[in-house]
Amino acid sequence: MGLYEILRFISFLFTIYQFMIIGYILMSWIPSAQDSSIGRLLAKVVEPYLGFFRKFIPPIGMIDISPIVALLLLNFIQNGVYIVVERLYIAFLY
Repeated sequence: MGLYEILRFISFLFTIYQFMIIGYILMSWIPSAQDSSIGRLLAKVVEPYLGFFRKFIPPIGMIDISPIVALLLLNFIQNGVYIVVERLYIAFLY
């Protein structure tokens, strides 16, 4: 398995999690959507990550900006993982 395939798989996982976060956020706009089985599943997976940011970032009026910060940090983490995986891959090759 080459470096490109590893990075592509990591990117796929991060993209899936980002879509899960976005889906969970959009479900909060529909009153009964989070009570569905999909809503409960997304809550179990996404809420621990989002809950961390909600502790530190208060809502501005009626708008909760913590998911935006969470998605931005997730993007930075993804880039950091890319760098680490790339360097480990190169280190093990030589």
